[in-house]
Amino acid sequence: MKFFVDTAEISEIKALLPTGLVDGVTTNPSLIMKSGRDIREVTAEICALTQGPVSAEVTAIEADKMISEGKSLAKIADNVVVKLPLTFDGLIACKALTSDGINTNVTLCFSANQALLAAKAGASFISPFIGRLDDINVDGMELIRDIRVIYDNYDFRTEILAASIRSPNHVKDSALAGADVATVPPGVLKSLVNHPLTDKGLKAFLDDWAKTGQKIL
Repeated sequence: MKFFVDTAEISEIKALLPTGLVDGVTTNPSLIMKSGRDIREVTAEICALTQGPVSAEVTAIEADKMISEGKSLAKIADNVVVKLPLTFDGLIACKALTSDGINTNVTLCFSANQALLAAKAGASFISPFIGRLDDINVDGMELIRDIRVIYDNYDFRTEILAASIRSPNHVKDSALAGADVATVPPGVLKSLVNHPLTDKGLKAFLDDWAKTGQKIL
């Protein structure tokens, strides 16, 4: 599974780069707003930090304007992925942009039928929102599993990008369900390494090592 970092904060991305866990980055209008940065400026900076896909989202709702915004965003860097909403106009824009060789991420997916349409339109990535489904008592993981079956049935190349991830269990369950990518907030990504038995074992090793009076360096 690939990990994308769901943030527009440069400092958070830089802190995670040394781990080798950053396969890409996703942003959205809300994350851009929180960063307080200009979308083109911050997207260019993120693209310079990672060679992986960097999703930048259009804000238009009409197909023609989405296409224009998408082409503008794609010019920022070669690794920009244009993020589009899963609407009828978004599908039109997806088809047009992918036909021009521009990678796309179709977002706000909440059903397997929507995911099927996005794949038919040529989306590079589909972003099912797990956490938001859980919020309304719908099993987000069932959606991931359904999409996996449909895409495998027809050999669609669209990658399943599990989004709206809220917890380490979301990451684990997405991996088990067959998601290709998980886009994860920095805090959740860092928490994946935590386990009380790891901490307990490390403390025991260090306590015993101190008793030897030795040093490695």
